[in-house]
Amino acid sequence: MTTMTIEERVALLEHELLQLKRRLPGAPAAPWWEYITGVFAATPAFESAVDLGRQYRESQRPESGEDADVPA
Repeated sequence: MTTMTIEERVALLEHELLQLKRRLPGAPAAPWWEYITGVFAATPAFESAVDLGRQYRESQRPESGEDADVPA
């Protein structure tokens, strides 16, 4: 077994680290959410989720006349 100096070991580690970094993919060109935008738009489950969301938002609105005594 050969003995290496600390400088040699660090140089070897730096070289190996550089090789590993080169294998990593680069930063994406766009945010992650732009890649998935619209992928579920044509599915029945998406339409159901949209309808349920609309129903929920409408259920949170006050009934007409219900807030008549509350100043705006």
